[in-house]
Order: sequence, then C-alpha cells, then structure tokens
Amino acid sequence: MERNPVFPRSIQYLMAVAEQRSFTRAAEALYVSQPTLSQQIRQLEDLLDTQLLDRSGRSVRLTAAGEVYLQYAHRALGELEAGKRAIHDLEDLSRGSLRLGMMPVTDYLTTPLLHEFIARYPGINLSTTEMSQDDIAAALTEDRIDVGVSYNFNSALATEKHPDDIDAQELCIERLSLAVGCDHDLAHAKGPLNSVEVLGRVPMVMLNTNYALRRHIDSFCFNNSIKLTIAMEATSVSLITEVVRLGRLATILPDVICSAQPRLHQIPMTPELPRHGISLFFRKSAYKSPATLAFGQLASNLTSTRCRTKHA
Repeated sequence: MERNPVFPRSIQYLMAVAEQRSFTRAAEALYVSQPTLSQQIRQLEDLLDTQLLDRSGRSVRLTAAGEVYLQYAHRALGELEAGKRAIHDLEDLSRGSLRLGMMPVTDYLTTPLLHEFIARYPGINLSTTEMSQDDIAAALTEDRIDVGVSYNFNSALATEKHPDDIDAQELCIERLSLAVGCDHDLAHAKGPLNSVEVLGRVPMVMLNTNYALRRHIDSFCFNNSIKLTIAMEATSVSLITEVVRLGRLATILPDVICSAQPRLHQIPMTPELPRHGISLFFRKSAYKSPATLAFGQLASNLTSTRCRTKHA
C-alpha cells in the first residue's frame, strides 16, 4: 500500500488493516512495526471514542462504526488526490483563472494579447473589466483583480501617489498624435504644425478628465501655456474616432490607435506631443498564480514586438 504523506498515518494504518484483515500483514505492507501500527489505531479509536476494529476472531474486521468511518476516509483521500491533480493542472496551465483590469484606451494592445492568451491556454477562465487608472490601483490593493493594464502610475498623469504595494512591468512607450478626419481643415496641411498655436484654436473631442490620457495631455498643455478648446468630452475611444471622422472636431490619441483607424489623418507637430509608458501592474505582496505569470510573460513578448514595429 502506497502511503500518502499528507493523509493522517493512523487512518492509513486503519485502511491497511481493513484491506489485509491482519495487523501483521498490514504492518509488513506499510514497512512499520506491528506495535507502532496497533498503537496508532488505538489512538484513533480513543480520539473518536469508538471501536473501529473487531479483534476477537482469527482475522481482523471492521466494526459497523469502522465501516462508516472508512467510507468518509476514502472520500477524503479521493478529494486530496483530486486537489493534487488540480494543483498540477494549475501549474501546467490546463486550468485556473485570471482577473484583468484595463483602461479602455489600451484596447489596441490588450485585445490581441487576450486573443493569443486564450488560444494558448483555453482552460484558463479569463475575466476582464474596464477601469480608470485610479480604479485599477484600488482594485489591485483590494485583491479584486490579478493584473492591471494602465499608463504608468509614476508619471505626471497620476492624480494620486500609487500604493507602495504595487509593482510595474513596463510594456512599451507610446507617442501621441493630433488626429483629424478627411474633411477637416487640417487634413491636408503640411507639417509639422506649431502645437502651441494649433491646439489652442482647434475644437477638440477628448476623453474626460477621469482618464489618465486626458490628464497627461492637460499636463503637457499647462506646461506649454496651451488652453485647449474642448467642444466635447467622452468616455469611449470608438465614439471619439467616429466623431473625428465626421470632420468637424480633432482629437489627441496614441499613434497606434490613429494609424489603425481608416479616414483619420495624423498631424505632425512641434514641439512634439508627449510620450507615455504602458505597463502591467501587480500587487507586490499578492500570490502570483501560474496564469498571472504566464500572462505577464506573454504580454512582455507580444507588446514589445508590436510597439517596436509600430514605432520603427
């Protein structure tokens, strides 16, 4: 009989005696002395305050109480074995879960990443929630998500100092562009244009100030004495791009988003619009599951290649 190191010895000894119907043969099968085996079972009977074995005949038999108790013991052993297999499944990523919080403006990075992650690890239960940068920080601290995708907390765009318990894995550095539709007055302008002069007079549609990207742009404008003309604010990047395509309003978005949208023109400017980093964020003190580690590795490989290609 193979001994299970996490299962109580006394119960394993009881199972062996029930199977062998003999203390002697059970002790031999377990490679222990018979007195040791007998003592362990006596201690178990004392603990349960009932007799588990009938020792009166030529062979040892389970009492009625012993029969009932072993049914539960076998069930418990089966659950322990199932738990062992489940741990193995987690480690080889055939099962598990991952909770991801992401800023909506990072969709162009996270969507292909999620697609690839699901293709590689179909057994992982993946849940995603769109959040602002500040909400991501709070959700990590409160253990509501495992990973956050956000602009860097330590840049000028953050409204609050990020918690000390949050760690970052930088994925890439983005550039920002002024974008207009085909029918906009600036659509065919020869650049680079003066960003101080243009941004101060062109009506804009922008993300609202709850979003880190907007705060980053506002910080740049403040430092360069630019007062934006905000005609419309929104919480959806797709809505903003649709409005800009109509031709009346301009916007500022990451280069990668602008270049992927049909009928949008990027306008080169001087001084150049600011750059910012996108990172994965984790809670330092939290346990990182195999799924979390795999996601971090995949994100590092895929997004760094994508950003290098787009910015080349």
